[in-house]
Amino acid sequence: MKTGSTPLEARITAGYRDLSPQERRAADALLDHLGDLGTYRATELAALAGVSKATMSRLFRKLGYEDFEGLREHLRVQRGRGLPIAVDPSPGLRERLEQEVKNLEKVYSTLDDTMLDDVAGALATARDVVVVGRRGSLGPATQLRRNLIQVRGRVHLAPGPGQSLADDLVGLGPEDVVVVVSIRRHAFKVPAMVEALLADGVRVLLLADSSLRHLASAVTWWIECPITTEGAFDSMVAPVSVVAVLSDRVHEVLDGAAGRVEAIDARYALLREIDEG
Repeated sequence: MKTGSTPLEARITAGYRDLSPQERRAADALLDHLGDLGTYRATELAALAGVSKATMSRLFRKLGYEDFEGLREHLRVQRGRGLPIAVDPSPGLRERLEQEVKNLEKVYSTLDDTMLDDVAGALATARDVVVVGRRGSLGPATQLRRNLIQVRGRVHLAPGPGQSLADDLVGLGPEDVVVVVSIRRHAFKVPAMVEALLADGVRVLLLADSSLRHLASAVTWWIECPITTEGAFDSMVAPVSVVAVLSDRVHEVLDGAAGRVEAIDARYALLREIDEG
Protein backbone atom coordinates (compact mmCIF):
# COMPACT_ATOMS: atom_id res chain seq x y z
CA MET A 1 0.00 0.00 0.00
CA LYS A 2 1.37 3.41 -0.97
CA THR A 3 1.13 5.72 2.03
CA GLY A 4 3.43 8.75 2.32
CA SER A 5 1.31 11.66 3.56
CA THR A 6 -1.95 10.02 2.52
CA PRO A 7 -4.77 10.88 4.97
CA LEU A 8 -5.64 8.11 7.39
CA GLU A 9 -9.15 7.60 5.97
CA ALA A 10 -7.74 7.04 2.48
CA ARG A 11 -5.18 4.55 3.82
CA ILE A 12 -7.90 2.54 5.55
CA THR A 13 -10.12 2.58 2.47
CA ALA A 14 -7.28 1.46 0.20
CA GLY A 15 -6.32 -1.50 2.37
CA TYR A 16 -9.64 -2.42 3.98
CA ARG A 17 -10.29 -5.47 1.78
CA ASP A 18 -7.00 -7.05 2.89
CA LEU A 19 -7.67 -6.70 6.62
CA SER A 20 -8.77 -9.55 8.87
CA PRO A 21 -12.21 -9.31 10.53
CA GLN A 22 -10.60 -8.19 13.80
CA GLU A 23 -8.47 -5.62 12.02
CA ARG A 24 -11.55 -4.30 10.22
CA ARG A 25 -13.22 -3.78 13.59
CA ALA A 26 -10.17 -1.85 14.70
CA ALA A 27 -10.15 0.18 11.48
CA ASP A 28 -13.86 0.97 11.92
CA ALA A 29 -13.11 2.28 15.40
CA LEU A 30 -10.42 4.57 13.99
CA LEU A 31 -12.88 5.94 11.42
CA ASP A 32 -15.58 6.41 14.05
CA HIS A 33 -13.21 8.58 16.10
CA LEU A 34 -11.33 10.26 13.26
CA GLY A 35 -11.96 13.80 14.52
CA ASP A 36 -10.49 13.21 17.99
CA LEU A 37 -8.36 10.14 17.39
CA GLY A 38 -5.19 11.66 18.82
CA THR A 39 -6.77 12.20 22.22
CA TYR A 40 -6.93 8.44 22.86
CA ARG A 41 -4.26 5.96 23.89
CA ALA A 42 -3.69 2.80 21.86
CA THR A 43 -5.14 0.64 24.65
CA GLU A 44 -8.28 2.80 24.75
CA LEU A 45 -8.76 2.48 21.01
CA ALA A 46 -8.38 -1.29 21.27
CA ALA A 47 -11.02 -1.38 24.01
CA LEU A 48 -13.39 0.77 21.94
CA ALA A 49 -12.99 -1.63 19.02
CA GLY A 50 -13.28 -4.74 21.19
CA VAL A 51 -9.95 -6.10 19.93
CA SER A 52 -6.61 -6.82 21.49
CA LYS A 53 -3.81 -4.26 21.66
CA ALA A 54 -1.77 -6.61 19.44
CA THR A 55 -4.48 -6.43 16.75
CA MET A 56 -4.46 -2.66 16.93
CA SER A 57 -0.67 -2.61 16.63
CA ARG A 58 -0.81 -4.85 13.54
CA LEU A 59 -3.34 -2.48 11.99
CA PHE A 60 -1.08 0.53 12.58
CA ARG A 61 1.76 -1.25 10.78
CA LYS A 62 -0.47 -2.31 7.87
CA LEU A 63 -1.56 1.32 7.49
CA GLY A 64 2.06 2.40 7.19
CA TYR A 65 2.78 3.58 10.75
CA GLU A 66 5.55 2.16 12.91
CA ASP A 67 3.31 2.40 15.98
CA PHE A 68 0.58 4.53 17.52
CA GLU A 69 2.97 7.42 18.05
CA GLY A 70 3.68 7.35 14.32
CA LEU A 71 -0.04 7.71 13.71
CA ARG A 72 -0.22 10.63 16.17
CA GLU A 73 2.65 12.34 14.39
CA HIS A 74 0.84 11.89 11.08
CA LEU A 75 -2.26 13.49 12.65
CA ARG A 76 -0.15 16.43 13.84
CA VAL A 77 1.06 16.98 10.28
CA GLN A 78 -2.50 16.85 9.00
CA ARG A 79 -3.62 19.28 11.72
CA GLY A 80 -0.79 21.60 10.69
CA ARG A 81 -2.30 21.69 7.19
CA GLY A 82 -5.60 22.87 8.66
CA LEU A 83 -7.57 19.63 8.85
CA PRO A 84 -10.06 19.60 11.76
CA ILE A 85 -8.35 16.87 13.77
CA ALA A 86 -7.91 16.86 17.54
CA VAL A 87 -4.44 15.55 18.34
CA ASP A 88 -4.62 16.41 22.04
CA PRO A 89 -7.55 16.85 24.44
CA SER A 90 -9.55 19.99 23.72
CA PRO A 91 -8.29 22.96 25.78
CA GLY A 92 -10.36 24.23 28.70
CA LEU A 93 -12.02 27.61 28.64
CA ARG A 94 -9.16 29.35 30.44
CA GLU A 95 -6.54 27.84 28.14
CA ARG A 96 -8.56 28.74 25.06
CA LEU A 97 -9.02 32.33 26.24
CA GLU A 98 -5.29 32.66 26.89
CA GLN A 99 -4.49 31.40 23.39
CA GLU A 100 -6.99 33.78 21.79
CA VAL A 101 -5.44 36.68 23.69
CA LYS A 102 -1.99 35.62 22.46
CA ASN A 103 -3.27 35.54 18.87
CA LEU A 104 -4.73 39.03 19.22
CA GLU A 105 -1.60 40.40 20.85
CA LYS A 106 0.51 38.96 18.05
CA VAL A 107 -1.53 40.45 15.20
CA TYR A 108 -1.91 43.83 16.92
CA SER A 109 1.85 44.01 17.47
CA THR A 110 2.28 44.03 13.68
CA LEU A 111 -0.20 46.87 13.09
CA ASP A 112 0.70 50.54 13.20
CA ASP A 113 -1.22 53.75 12.53
CA THR A 114 0.79 54.65 9.45
CA MET A 115 0.00 51.38 7.70
CA LEU A 116 -3.63 51.39 8.81
CA ASP A 117 -4.09 54.97 7.59
CA ASP A 118 -2.56 54.00 4.24
CA VAL A 119 -4.88 51.01 3.85
CA ALA A 120 -7.93 52.92 5.06
CA GLY A 121 -7.21 55.79 2.68
CA ALA A 122 -6.96 53.38 -0.23
CA LEU A 123 -10.18 51.58 0.74
CA ALA A 124 -11.97 54.91 1.13
CA THR A 125 -10.92 56.43 -2.19
CA ALA A 126 -10.63 53.42 -4.52
CA ARG A 127 -12.92 53.35 -7.53
CA ASP A 128 -13.95 49.79 -6.68
CA VAL A 129 -13.17 47.62 -3.66
CA VAL A 130 -13.39 43.88 -4.23
CA VAL A 131 -13.23 41.54 -1.25
CA VAL A 132 -12.27 37.95 -2.06
CA GLY A 133 -13.12 35.24 0.44
CA ARG A 134 -13.56 31.55 -0.31
CA ARG A 135 -14.11 28.45 1.80
CA GLY A 136 -13.54 29.24 5.51
CA SER A 137 -12.45 32.78 4.68
CA LEU A 138 -15.90 33.71 3.40
CA GLY A 139 -17.10 34.72 6.89
CA PRO A 140 -14.62 37.54 7.63
CA ALA A 141 -14.63 38.58 3.94
CA THR A 142 -18.42 38.94 4.00
CA GLN A 143 -18.23 40.92 7.22
CA LEU A 144 -15.69 43.32 5.73
CA ARG A 145 -17.80 43.86 2.64
CA ARG A 146 -20.92 44.36 4.78
CA ASN A 147 -19.12 46.98 6.91
CA LEU A 148 -17.59 48.87 3.99
CA ILE A 149 -20.81 49.03 1.97
CA GLN A 150 -22.35 50.91 4.91
CA VAL A 151 -19.96 53.83 4.38
CA ARG A 152 -19.14 53.76 0.64
CA GLY A 153 -20.49 52.38 -2.60
CA ARG A 154 -18.97 49.97 -5.12
CA VAL A 155 -17.81 47.31 -2.68
CA HIS A 156 -18.11 43.81 -4.13
CA LEU A 157 -17.73 40.29 -2.73
CA ALA A 158 -16.01 37.88 -5.09
CA PRO A 159 -16.76 35.46 -6.47
CA GLY A 160 -20.40 36.50 -6.72
CA PRO A 161 -23.20 33.91 -6.87
CA GLY A 162 -22.84 31.87 -10.05
CA GLN A 163 -19.64 33.69 -10.96
CA SER A 164 -15.97 32.73 -11.18
CA LEU A 165 -13.14 34.90 -9.88
CA ALA A 166 -12.18 35.77 -13.46
CA ASP A 167 -15.63 37.27 -14.00
CA ASP A 168 -15.23 39.58 -11.01
CA LEU A 169 -11.53 40.46 -11.20
CA VAL A 170 -10.95 41.19 -14.89
CA GLY A 171 -10.99 44.92 -15.70
CA LEU A 172 -9.59 46.11 -12.38
CA GLY A 173 -6.58 48.40 -12.34
CA PRO A 174 -4.53 50.89 -10.30
CA GLU A 175 -7.63 52.81 -9.20
CA ASP A 176 -9.03 49.72 -7.46
CA VAL A 177 -8.23 47.73 -4.34
CA VAL A 178 -8.70 44.00 -3.85
CA VAL A 179 -8.75 42.61 -0.32
CA VAL A 180 -7.91 38.91 -0.30
CA VAL A 181 -8.91 37.08 2.88
CA SER A 182 -7.42 33.60 2.83
CA ILE A 183 -7.14 31.38 5.90
CA ARG A 184 -6.02 27.76 5.52
CA ARG A 185 -7.08 25.48 4.00
CA HIS A 186 -6.78 27.84 1.09
CA ALA A 187 -8.86 27.77 -2.05
CA PHE A 188 -6.99 26.78 -5.20
CA LYS A 189 -4.57 29.17 -6.96
CA VAL A 190 -4.44 32.05 -4.45
CA PRO A 191 -0.82 32.94 -5.42
CA ALA A 192 -1.71 32.92 -9.14
CA MET A 193 -4.70 35.19 -8.48
CA VAL A 194 -2.58 37.65 -6.51
CA GLU A 195 0.12 37.62 -9.20
CA ALA A 196 -2.45 38.37 -11.92
CA LEU A 197 -3.93 41.26 -9.94
CA LEU A 198 -0.52 42.80 -9.29
CA ALA A 199 0.36 42.46 -12.98
CA ASP A 200 -2.74 44.56 -13.74
CA GLY A 201 -1.55 47.23 -11.31
CA VAL A 202 -4.25 46.47 -8.75
CA ARG A 203 -3.41 47.28 -5.14
CA VAL A 204 -3.79 44.14 -3.03
CA LEU A 205 -4.31 43.78 0.71
CA LEU A 206 -3.67 40.17 1.78
CA LEU A 207 -5.18 39.16 5.09
CA ALA A 208 -3.96 35.61 5.73
CA ASP A 209 -2.33 33.16 8.10
CA SER A 210 1.39 32.35 8.10
CA SER A 211 1.09 29.72 5.37
CA LEU A 212 0.89 32.53 2.79
CA ARG A 213 3.77 34.51 4.28
CA HIS A 214 5.79 33.95 1.10
CA LEU A 215 3.47 36.44 -0.61
CA ALA A 216 4.04 39.18 1.99
CA SER A 217 6.73 41.02 0.05
CA ALA A 218 4.79 40.87 -3.22
CA VAL A 219 1.46 42.39 -2.18
CA THR A 220 0.80 46.05 -1.46
CA TRP A 221 -0.18 45.40 2.16
CA TRP A 222 0.19 42.25 4.25
CA ILE A 223 -1.51 41.49 7.58
CA GLU A 224 -0.70 38.13 9.11
CA CYS A 225 -3.42 36.70 11.32
CA PRO A 226 -2.45 33.98 13.84
CA ILE A 227 -4.97 31.14 13.96
CA THR A 228 -3.25 28.91 16.54
CA THR A 229 -5.41 26.75 18.76
CA GLU A 230 -4.98 23.42 20.51
CA GLY A 231 -8.46 22.38 19.39
CA ALA A 232 -9.50 20.69 16.18
CA PHE A 233 -10.44 23.92 14.41
CA ASP A 234 -8.42 27.04 13.64
CA SER A 235 -9.29 30.25 15.46
CA MET A 236 -10.85 33.08 13.44
CA VAL A 237 -10.71 35.63 16.27
CA ALA A 238 -7.71 37.53 14.88
CA PRO A 239 -9.01 37.83 11.28
CA VAL A 240 -12.42 39.03 12.48
CA SER A 241 -10.83 41.56 14.83
CA VAL A 242 -8.65 42.93 12.03
CA VAL A 243 -11.76 43.31 9.86
CA ALA A 244 -13.32 45.44 12.61
CA VAL A 245 -10.17 47.58 12.91
CA LEU A 246 -10.01 48.21 9.16
CA SER A 247 -13.73 48.99 8.97
CA ASP A 248 -13.55 51.51 11.80
CA ARG A 249 -10.52 53.20 10.28
CA VAL A 250 -12.23 53.57 6.89
CA HIS A 251 -15.30 55.02 8.64
CA GLU A 252 -13.07 57.59 10.33
CA VAL A 253 -11.30 58.83 7.21
CA LEU A 254 -14.15 58.71 4.71
CA ASP A 255 -15.98 61.97 4.12
CA GLY A 256 -19.69 61.44 3.83
CA ALA A 257 -19.73 58.15 5.72
CA ALA A 258 -22.26 59.40 8.26
CA GLY A 259 -24.59 60.62 5.52
CA ARG A 260 -24.52 57.24 3.77
CA VAL A 261 -25.22 55.44 7.05
CA GLU A 262 -28.26 57.66 7.63
CA ALA A 263 -29.50 57.15 4.07
CA ILE A 264 -29.20 53.37 4.36
CA ASP A 265 -30.99 53.42 7.71
CA ALA A 266 -33.82 55.43 6.17
CA ARG A 267 -34.09 52.90 3.36
CA TYR A 268 -34.18 50.07 5.93
CA ALA A 269 -37.19 51.77 7.49
CA LEU A 270 -38.87 52.31 4.14
CA LEU A 271 -38.45 48.69 3.09
CA ARG A 272 -39.00 47.36 6.65
CA GLU A 273 -35.97 45.08 6.31
CA ILE A 274 -34.70 45.47 9.88
CA ASP A 275 -36.51 44.29 13.01
CA GLU A 276 -36.19 47.17 15.48
CA GLY A 277 -38.14 45.34 18.20
